Amino acid sequence: MNAPFDTSTAIGADATSQPSPDHQIAVIGLGYIGLPTAAVLASYGWNVCGVDVSEKVVETVNAGGVHIEERDLDQLVRSATETGRLTASTTVPTAHYYMIAVPTPLSDNNTPDIGYVEAAARAIAPQILPGACIIIESTSPVGTTEKVADIIAGMRPDIKVPAFGDASGGDIALAYCPERVLPGKIVHELVANDRVIGGMTPACAERAVGLYKSFVEGDCLMTNSRIAETVKLVENSFRDVNIAFANELSMIADEIGVDVWDVIRLANRHPRVNILQPGPGVGGHCIAVDPWFLVAGAPKTAKLVRTAREVNDHKAQHTEQRIRGLLSVTADSKIAVLGLAFKPDIDDFRESPALEIAENLAKDCGDRMLVVEPFTDTLPHGFSGTGAKLTTLDEALLAAEIVVVLVDHTAFKHLTPSDLANKITLDTRGMLNR
Repeated sequence: MNAPFDTSTAIGADATSQPSPDHQIAVIGLGYIGLPTAAVLASYGWNVCGVDVSEKVVETVNAGGVHIEERDLDQLVRSATETGRLTASTTVPTAHYYMIAVPTPLSDNNTPDIGYVEAAARAIAPQILPGACIIIESTSPVGTTEKVADIIAGMRPDIKVPAFGDASGGDIALAYCPERVLPGKIVHELVANDRVIGGMTPACAERAVGLYKSFVEGDCLMTNSRIAETVKLVENSFRDVNIAFANELSMIADEIGVDVWDVIRLANRHPRVNILQPGPGVGGHCIAVDPWFLVAGAPKTAKLVRTAREVNDHKAQHTEQRIRGLLSVTADSKIAVLGLAFKPDIDDFRESPALEIAENLAKDCGDRMLVVEPFTDTLPHGFSGTGAKLTTLDEALLAAEIVVVLVDHTAFKHLTPSDLANKITLDTRGMLNR
């Protein structure tokens, strides 16, 4: 275990002459990224305060519990709170480091909403002491770190805030370091993965690197904040574009009457071809959202990125229409929908095309719909009043005439075509072909 980084050195100020902060690190936002980050930091010896607007979340964490499902997180949080290295609060303390890990959703017209990041900056500003380092981890449009700098500068005229690229520096450090973790493996990847750390100035980047090097086993790669912000958006846009090709190919295959799974399997035997697997769409709060941030920065130029997003959004509609086609020729049949999460083996339903499809169908199918989702005990709110029932896989297969695979959870992968021989089956994930 690495020892915590020495935080006594200020950026352009004598931090040792300042009042001692309440905590070494304050993590703002205790969601899917903030809570695992806070717990990992505490496990590496840091004194961490997790801050969240939800009193329920704060109470849960202080009791050693978790409000999200993530592998190994419950044990890590329990251990961190028992040692006293992790506490939670609804108010922002003074700290050496502030890490902002709040949501950055899309507005109705697919433009980025950084209101939570701006609110976090306003909450932090009154508590900042000279020598503090503020790091934004929330996925953000290019220029967000500079907007945070402007907010702090406006609220704290007594502190010199660094300007982008200004070598004269400032009394505090500001940097951007996007998370790049996979749900279900967040705790491991927070430590194992390389990190891109962009500062408003080189000195800001170096200060932030000092924190990440205390727990990251991967490389810590320094750059400026604008490049780091762009890198995060490019990573997920690249993946979205490649998925869009697979999804569009699957729709073409439907139209021309060929098996897309055979097409992809055989095409991938070419030494320079690696087509991804299609699905019912793209979900989650990263790939389904981040490309729009890149489009927002260059709306007239980002044509391919925009088209890929539109293709992947349309795939969910295409899948829903295919299912409705099956229902129209088998009146009154029961339908089993397998999976609601946005990807296999997690309980995260954010931006899930499977959930969108199932909720839309439930409005018409009512009690004819049987939902199998091993990562929840209750159906999401969108099913309320429809009559749809959450059930086990065995019960669903016994009762349903139509089976639709929307998510290839491990719990479903033992199924074979012979298990579904007497049923009408639509496998949107190619699970039965593997």
